[in-house]
Amino acid sequence: MKVRYGIALVLGLTFFISGCTSRDEVSRVTSPDGRVDAIVFENNCGAPCSFGYEVELAAKGSRRGDEVASLEGASRNEQAWGINVRSSGPDELSVEYFKADNARLLTRTVAIGGRNVAVSLHNGVKDPTAPAGGMLYNLKQRN
Repeated sequence: MKVRYGIALVLGLTFFISGCTSRDEVSRVTSPDGRVDAIVFENNCGAPCSFGYEVELAAKGSRRGDEVASLEGASRNEQAWGINVRSSGPDELSVEYFKADNARLLTRTVAIGGRNVAVSLHNGVKDPTAPAGGMLYNLKQRN
């Protein structure tokens, strides 16, 4: 009887934990020449976790690309979760954030759209215009 309860508990917790995670596209920035998109995804596992952010580079209009950066607990200011991506030119992408619990640059250069795009992380970049809350929450508030 105890084994059944144990199995039920493990299955229930597994379902609960896996069911609370979301991964949503929250930003897309196109390079100045219109050939490459930088896509930002926000991961949310609920109250016990900080937001996570993934940055992918893809050919313009693609749904998925090559993951180039991963950040946990990143913020744009004291009240705003998230990151900003900026294309400084057709061959450069800057991932900017104020603070993060963990920030990893997964690759420095990606071959995409017929060129090599250099990727860099920049901490300490405060965005005073970013609204409070998570990026997905703020997208939904605007719509």
